Amino acid sequence: MQRRLLITGAALATLATALLCGCAAPPVPADYEAQKPVFDLKAYFNGDVTAHGIFTDRAGKVARRFTVLMKCSWVGDDGVLDEDFTYSDGKKERRVWRLKKLSGTGGNSGGVTRYTGTADDVVGTATGEAAGNAFRWNYTLRLPVDGSVYEVQFDDWMYLMNERVMINKAVMSKFGVRLGEVTLAFEKPAGKP
Repeated sequence: MQRRLLITGAALATLATALLCGCAAPPVPADYEAQKPVFDLKAYFNGDVTAHGIFTDRAGKVARRFTVLMKCSWVGDDGVLDEDFTYSDGKKERRVWRLKKLSGTGGNSGGVTRYTGTADDVVGTATGEAAGNAFRWNYTLRLPVDGSVYEVQFDDWMYLMNERVMINKAVMSKFGVRLGEVTLAFEKPAGKP
């Protein structure tokens, strides 16, 4: 009887912990403000950057693999990220982001830095915030699938690991329903901090 009570007590404690964690607020970039190294988009996305990625469906199965070659440049607070995608099936795509660092925000000295961005296949304007080693990017992408085009929401997080490597994880959803995830590892060439 005592053993059953101990098991029941442990189960209740586990359930209470799960419920408390389930009620926690989702992360925001400011949560990472103290994390190093500081992710400065203008510094990282400047010059050539390569990324290797996967798309996983709702079940977690890898549905596509791809490589991205990027040419990045900035003039003042205006940036261009020219992305060339090559998928494992040989398909190629291109996306050109036009970014704007908003004035009066944080940066290497700390705080939250805000950005906006546009691209031809993005609906409206993307919005982003950087703090510490993290950057969060929200946007709606026109995604072609089997001859149709769908507008899919992206909740896109990037985490700077060191001066050359950045990890990117994006959740794709439609009408609030999770469709899958995109995971990428970005790398700058050696000697190009």
